[in-house]
Amino acid sequence: MNKRNLFIVAGILTSFAAGAQAGLYTLASVPEALRAKATVVTHLEEVKYEIESLDKTTYSIHKIFTVVNAEGKDALFFNEYSSKSVSLEDAEIRVFDGNGKQTDRYRKKDMTTVATGEGLIEDGNVTYYRITPPSYPVTVELNYVLKIKSTLNVPDYRFIHPKESILSSTYTAKVPVEMNLKYKPVNTTIQPIITEEGKFKLYKWAVKDLAPLEYEEGAVSPRSRYPHIALSVDQFSHYGYKGDFSSWKNFGVWINNLYTGLDELPADRQQFFVNLVKDVPDQKEKIRKIYKYMQQNFRYVSIQLGIGGYRPFSATFTDQKKYGDCKALSNYMKAALKTVGIQSHVAIINAEFNQEPVDPDFPSNNFNHVILCVPGQKDSTWLECTSNTAEFGVLGNFTENRNALLITENGGVLVPTPKSHASSNVFTTRTTVSLSDDLSGISETLIQASGEYKETLDNILKEKKDRQKEAIVFYWGFKQPDEFILTKEGETATLKMAFSKIPEFNAGDKLFINPRMNKLWSSRLPKSENRKLDYYFRYPFEVRDTTIYKLPAGSKPDVLLKEKELKCDYASFNSKAWYNEQENAVYVATALILEQYKIPASDYAAVKKFFDDITQEDAQKLVVKKGEAPKKAF
Repeated sequence: MNKRNLFIVAGILTSFAAGAQAGLYTLASVPEALRAKATVVTHLEEVKYEIESLDKTTYSIHKIFTVVNAEGKDALFFNEYSSKSVSLEDAEIRVFDGNGKQTDRYRKKDMTTVATGEGLIEDGNVTYYRITPPSYPVTVELNYVLKIKSTLNVPDYRFIHPKESILSSTYTAKVPVEMNLKYKPVNTTIQPIITEEGKFKLYKWAVKDLAPLEYEEGAVSPRSRYPHIALSVDQFSHYGYKGDFSSWKNFGVWINNLYTGLDELPADRQQFFVNLVKDVPDQKEKIRKIYKYMQQNFRYVSIQLGIGGYRPFSATFTDQKKYGDCKALSNYMKAALKTVGIQSHVAIINAEFNQEPVDPDFPSNNFNHVILCVPGQKDSTWLECTSNTAEFGVLGNFTENRNALLITENGGVLVPTPKSHASSNVFTTRTTVSLSDDLSGISETLIQASGEYKETLDNILKEKKDRQKEAIVFYWGFKQPDEFILTKEGETATLKMAFSKIPEFNAGDKLFINPRMNKLWSSRLPKSENRKLDYYFRYPFEVRDTTIYKLPAGSKPDVLLKEKELKCDYASFNSKAWYNEQENAVYVATALILEQYKIPASDYAAVKKFFDDITQEDAQKLVVKKGEAPKKAF
């Protein structure tokens, strides 16, 4: 028996031996320091990753853990992906009650396997099973093996999750001596023990007795924020296509080779784009016009085909079908620009609003999205090609503030995407409220929006009326109307609403009215005590409102809000109210500006107080003294 098989068999024998003892792992044997605040306790975890060759790897997991209460139930959901390059060879789940007695056992054949994708083309499979215990605590022993025909993505060692304590966890990587396993500790200092075993090098990491990490709402993506070991290899193969991670440039060469020759359109379609922009002298306007054409005529679908999701459809195919995923649509836009003499580059990037930029010092495949970059003499134009509503040249919180890998003819170049600014996301409202003697009223709000707010507004306009009402009340923070109409003409939207009662309450002849018809800030930030991780807003913003209350004849303001100004290092707020006697109207003008979306943990307490103060200010009321209703003439 060769040493490779000994490595696998040793893991299997260890699993069976542990299985015989799994019933002994109960909460009673766990020290109080590791049980306190834990929703999951991992008694034993053994992760093994072996590279037999560039196209042949094995990844096995043996884990015994106790779910303490229902808060940790997500750990009871087994979920593994399979594709042409990833095969779930076997899986076994054993379940034990709080006394250590085995109650259930499930094999792969007992689990559910479904195809993934959007129905157009089969994309792969997901095998899953959810354990539903009658009570807690419940202990689970999990064993499964994946065969992977690729070394493009080496599984990181992620040894701890929020509210999970660890008694013992190990990760062993077995790599041919001619290969170099790259590793980098992230938010941890643990180092591997490295040994040699014949033609292989063994890297082993181990952790013991780790108390649970407290979950901190609003922190960066879990993939970046929790302690782990990032892993990669200096050379790799994926679907038989060999490449290396010795530099970002070389990884870009590999990606570029997958795209080569796919950005060509037939002659008639090339002429179409030439004609489309023939009367447009400015290059940026040409880009804008072609981008608008694509937004209006193509749709996004998630299709992970082509060298395991890395090679796009050809531009000709995308042009014919009028759909594609992120890489296909970006490649198509590149091809369209090429027909009119404009050079551009696809760029791979890690998307999601709270992602940290990829590490420039650790070339690896930490990307999940493709966008397009058009270099300019002064500024580059960045295009999100999957959205039908995104503003031209605006990436938004999905991909801004990152490091993107530009794919050029000479390889990859890691460059920063534009940084977000408050002035990019502006939401401005001007509301006129006509208050009647019976305290009912109608209002008209003019809305102008840019950036993230514009995209949200455009999406709300497409929704059915009941969903629009939810957005008006819960997202924009307007007082709930009895009736409303939302329309848009040009760049301005108009919201007309009717209310049976405008004041929040009244006492005698005093009416107590909210200073604004919509709340500029209605969220409550999480606690600031012992904050260790940076806090992320979705994006920086400017929100401005002017609310005008037109009072009934005879009514006058009794108490106006005092002018208020609040500031912290990252945001500002000001509000001012005044009475226009000629119009018999009360004006309230307010502005809230958040300059930076990422708040360092050390400054978070001050920012939380700032927004808490805004909430208190928003609770203040205008007081209007109601006049007598005019007498009817006989």
